[in-house]
Parts: sequence; structure tokens; C-alpha cells
Amino acid sequence: MKKYLKYTKNFYFLFTLFFIVWMVFIDSNDILTQFKLRSKIKELEKQKEFYQDRKAKILADREELMSNYELLEKFARERYLMKRESEDLYVVVEE
Repeated sequence: MKKYLKYTKNFYFLFTLFFIVWMVFIDSNDILTQFKLRSKIKELEKQKEFYQDRKAKILADREELMSNYELLEKFARERYLMKRESEDLYVVVEE
């Protein structure tokens, strides 16, 4: 027991112990914060992958629309409610 008491009175031991406690629990970059940031990074990487896949799908759809006039006309009529001058447009809202 005396052997351990001798170390607790040592300045370097106390300072090192204080430093470790400070870095693990008190500092703004403590272990809990690092864990939360890593989980946030993983979540953001998943979102990035989702949006990259979605972007690729949208670009493929756009390329298909620009190459086919009938498909482009159908898309404009359905999505943006466009019509020809000689047509009437009726919008049915389902409740």
C-alpha cells in the first residue's frame, strides 16, 4: 500500500492522471463526442450514397426523356399539367 501512496504524491503521476481524465471526460473532443461524430459521419455517408444513386437514376431518366419526344410530351402533360391550345384540361383530385 505504501508503494501506491508513493506514486500518488508524485507530481508527474498526478498531472498525467489529471490529463487523462480531462481528455476522456471534460474536453470538448472527449470520447463521447468522438463517438457521436463518427455515427453522424456514417449516417451522412449513407445519405450521400442514397443521393448519388438517386442522381444517377434521375440522369438516366432525363437522358431517356430527351431522346424520346412522345415520352417527353407525356411527362410534361402528367407532371406539369401542360396542354395543347385546342385541348381542355380537367384535374381530378381524389379525396
